[in-house]
Amino acid sequence: MGLEERVIQNENGEEENRNLSNNNNNHEEFQLSRFHRLNPTNPLRIVINSNTRVGTPPHPPPSGPPPPESQPPQLSQPRSIPTPQPQQRVTLNSRRYTNRISLFIFLLHLLLAFALVCFLVFKGIQGLVQASDSIKRKEKRVLKYFLPQVEVACLMSIILAFIWQKAIRQWPTFMVHFTLWCSFVMSLAAGILLLCFQRPSTSGVGVCLIAFAIGNGLYACWVSHRIKFCCKILRLSLQPASKFSDLNYPTYCMLVAGFLWTSLWNFAVIGALNFYFPPLIIIVLVLSLMWTIEVMRNVINITVSRAIALYYLRGMQSTTQFCFLRALTRNLGSACLGSLFVPAIEALRIVARGLNLLEGEDEFMFCCARCCLKVMESIFRNGNGWAYVQIAAYGRGFVMASQETWALFEREKIEQLVDSDITSSICFLTGVCSGSICVIVVASWTAKVHQTFTATLSLLTFFIGYLLTRIAMALPHACVSCYYVCYAENPENRLFDKTIKDRLALLESGRDVVVPTPRVPRWVRRT
Repeated sequence: MGLEERVIQNENGEEENRNLSNNNNNHEEFQLSRFHRLNPTNPLRIVINSNTRVGTPPHPPPSGPPPPESQPPQLSQPRSIPTPQPQQRVTLNSRRYTNRISLFIFLLHLLLAFALVCFLVFKGIQGLVQASDSIKRKEKRVLKYFLPQVEVACLMSIILAFIWQKAIRQWPTFMVHFTLWCSFVMSLAAGILLLCFQRPSTSGVGVCLIAFAIGNGLYACWVSHRIKFCCKILRLSLQPASKFSDLNYPTYCMLVAGFLWTSLWNFAVIGALNFYFPPLIIIVLVLSLMWTIEVMRNVINITVSRAIALYYLRGMQSTTQFCFLRALTRNLGSACLGSLFVPAIEALRIVARGLNLLEGEDEFMFCCARCCLKVMESIFRNGNGWAYVQIAAYGRGFVMASQETWALFEREKIEQLVDSDITSSICFLTGVCSGSICVIVVASWTAKVHQTFTATLSLLTFFIGYLLTRIAMALPHACVSCYYVCYAENPENRLFDKTIKDRLALLESGRDVVVPTPRVPRWVRRT
């Protein structure tokens, strides 16, 4: 009986030890689950991390080997907790230059463009001083009736750019509707005004503007069911921008640089009239100006993206000047490469949507559609405008950032939602609206003083008004991009609400529908 009682006592003791160890394990697992839910910047998590690195047992182990029951089953478990945060912090401060070949090509282009502009300005001055009387009279007429209108258009474009940006940041919901229909009205008014001059050149430009206005109106009707969600995302994404008082500092710098470069460029256009092959030289100057202004816009895009992305990913407010300096140096190559490809990609999106709207089963008519749209799908994966967030945050190259960003969208199944976003279209239409306003003012002015220059100045001022306005609109566009990309990277972030989740739930349930950028034509999907 004594032996049986000791056996029973030992069994009871072992059961109590097992229960105690299970309770300890459950307590440790509960603490670990609470540890994982802590914010990375929470002081408690910092203390826990430091304790797990340098912590020691409170009592030294006994001299003899402990029994197996008394050994803690997972004593080193807190040491093996995966902590990827330090690795991500290292990548957020990458010091390498991205897309160095593109950076070298752009800097070489900028040097050659500056040399060409200076040479053409010299030729213009030489024509005023040393040329014949007919050339002098021609250049004086150009300086008198051409240059003032262009400079006024530049100043007007900068003013309109700040008005558009301020209004969108202040009243995002109203401005989305207003931009869609204001661009329609202004482009239509500019086209009708040019037709009223009854000249072949102005009539041609006027017909183009009227055709664009009709397409603009049809587009505004087509995306009407997406406007409400776009307004909500725009309003939410602009909220962090108010926390950075100097976030517009890069925009001021780039608009001043754009105004100075455009003014010098205008003198070069005048000087090109006194050199060989003026049309070819002017085309080269236009292409150079387009690339340069687009790079300026994407520098602001990367600057704002880094500031907002660090706020979402780390909950920190970085210095805008440091982000701006980084965008001008380490990430400039990616901005140069993206400035070449993203506009072409956006044009391909328009072509793809046009192909998707075509009906028919004729194999001969649509024989190239399958190949074209497959190439377009590859382009979307390897080059898209959403990549600037990853370029700014992690210092990745343009192609790698595009691939990883689109992979994040596919992982969270929001690529259809992102693809149907109209923020980029709104920013584009603000530039169109500013350009149309410049056309109305400059064409009316030129028709009174020198009607021969009306068509040329209308095209030029529309071009300048569009480009300079897009520089300022890079800020709201970058905020929306950061909202989508940072959500895809961490949907459980407490800075995001349920807006995207609710929208996805509506799409999955069939209670709402979006029209994405088509990847494959309908007749291919039916076969």
